[in-house]
Amino acid sequence: MDFKEFIETHTIGEIKKVYPPVVDYLDNTGLWNLPENLTFAKAFEDIDEEDLWQVGIKGGNIADELAKFIAAMRDVDMHTENNIESITIIGGMNKQGEAENVKLSIYTGEIVSIVGPTGSGKSRLLADIECLAQGDTPTRRQILINGKALDDEARFDFDGKLVAQLSQNMNFIMDVSVEDFLTMHAKVRLGRECDLAQTVNRCYAMANELAGEKFTLDTKVTQLSGGQSRALMIADVACISSSPIVLIDEIENAGIDRQQAVKVLAKSEKIVIMSTHDPLLALNADKRIVIKNGGIAKIIETTEQEKACIERIRKLDDILLDIRRRLRCGELIEKI
Repeated sequence: MDFKEFIETHTIGEIKKVYPPVVDYLDNTGLWNLPENLTFAKAFEDIDEEDLWQVGIKGGNIADELAKFIAAMRDVDMHTENNIESITIIGGMNKQGEAENVKLSIYTGEIVSIVGPTGSGKSRLLADIECLAQGDTPTRRQILINGKALDDEARFDFDGKLVAQLSQNMNFIMDVSVEDFLTMHAKVRLGRECDLAQTVNRCYAMANELAGEKFTLDTKVTQLSGGQSRALMIADVACISSSPIVLIDEIENAGIDRQQAVKVLAKSEKIVIMSTHDPLLALNADKRIVIKNGGIAKIIETTEQEKACIERIRKLDDILLDIRRRLRCGELIEKI
């Protein structure tokens, strides 16, 4: 029986016992006092449809909403329990069918950037890592965990637990405050015995350091801008999420302090792999993977000469950022 079917056929009390995070979901949507001896369908018969709509439940689709919530918040600390120390990318082939002839191991605490023209295949590499490919994707790449190949059972066990994916578009489905969102996630990931207030405040402060525009703990997550949403999720991954591997797709488009974001994730002792067009991010990584024609064409370790150029590039970047700021403020750009 799948989760949705379980929700539809069991009482609210039974669901709470099997899936404790549902208690927090109901508390924060104002549905905490539903009769536990009824199914959700029966309990909703006496609730106005507009009231349900206000908490994000449309057409009585509680099973769908709870399934999304449980999938997002399920507590599996893979980094601690399974001691993920490295992932290894074994090359497959590019769009022309030519072999990549690559074997790259990436270890905890390392940052690797993926560079290449738009459409070259950067996102495909991220997707291969996310699904723990075993030669069964269009590129035929294989991803090893701690140097070992995974069978289908192991991949299923790891699915959704090993990798935190930060895409270009972050959308929230729950209409709760930032504080409630972080509190729920901390309870699920870290357990109720952790210092919730300290964890939430640390995560919130970090998110506001990264965001271009500040927000409050009372702000609804559905009201956050794209940049604010990305900043919140980066802080969440760094402070709360147990996923040891973080994949980021073009963080420079997020409207946040991108360099600080990468430093924050690196300090959290995770493997960080990011696709980027940003020279500062690419050069600040330990290594960069160059993608051409859908394949890994080259792997470059950042040299000391390149690192020496970073400060000069940063000054040029600051000039461009200042020009953007002045334009947004309605100023004329008459001198630089």
